[in-house]
Amino acid sequence: MSTYKCPKGHESTESDFCSECGAKILGIPQQTVAKNALNVEICPDCSAPHEPDSGDYCEICGYNFVTKAHGELVIAKTTGEEDKGTQKQSSFSASPPTPQSPVIGWEVVVTIDPSLRHPESPEPPIDQAPITFPLEKATNLIGRNSQVRAIQPEIALDFDDAVSHRHALLNRQADGTFTLRDIGSSNGTQFKGVELKPMVDIPLQDGDEFTLGHWTRVAIKAIR
Repeated sequence: MSTYKCPKGHESTESDFCSECGAKILGIPQQTVAKNALNVEICPDCSAPHEPDSGDYCEICGYNFVTKAHGELVIAKTTGEEDKGTQKQSSFSASPPTPQSPVIGWEVVVTIDPSLRHPESPEPPIDQAPITFPLEKATNLIGRNSQVRAIQPEIALDFDDAVSHRHALLNRQADGTFTLRDIGSSNGTQFKGVELKPMVDIPLQDGDEFTLGHWTRVAIKAIR
C-alpha cells in the first residue's frame, strides 16, 4: 500500500491530508490534487453523498459515476448443496430436527488468520484477540476510521491497512438476515474463496465467513 510523507514527518495512508495529524500533504501529483479538491458529489438516483476518491459506485444504490449507468443491485444466488441433499433424503430418515430458538440479534466476530497473508503483506499482529461487533443498524459499514474524512465505520478494522476506509456493507433485509456488499474497495472482499463483484449483494447465513485485507476473517453469527 502506498504511503505519503506528511510535512510533520508522519507516514500517511491518505494522499491529501495526513491520516495521523490531518496536515495537508504537499508535493503529490497535480492530478490527485485536482481530484481530491472536488466537492462531494450527490448521487442523482438516491441523493446519497459520494466522495470522488471512494470508488466509482454509489455505495447505497450502485449508480456508476463514471459510465452514468443506473445501479441495479444484484442479489447473488448461493449454490445449494443443501437443496440436493433434500432431494436425496430417504423415506426412512430419522425424526425431524429439533427446532432452533428464535434469532434475537446478529453480530460479527473478527479474527486474524495468518494463512490469508500474501507474500507482500506485513506480518499479522500476534496479540490481536477476536473482536465482536453487534449488528445494531440496518446498514453497517466495514472499513477503517479516518478523522480527516469523518469516516467512522460500525465495523472498524483499523489494524489492517489493506482494508479500505469504505470497504463493504452489511445490510439488514426484511426477514432480519443480512447481505454482504463490496462497495468498490481497493483490495476486494472474498466469500467462500471467490472475489465479490462490486455492488452485488450476497445473502449471508448464520456461521458464514468472508475475508478481506491482509489477513482479516469475519464471521456472522445469529444470537439466540
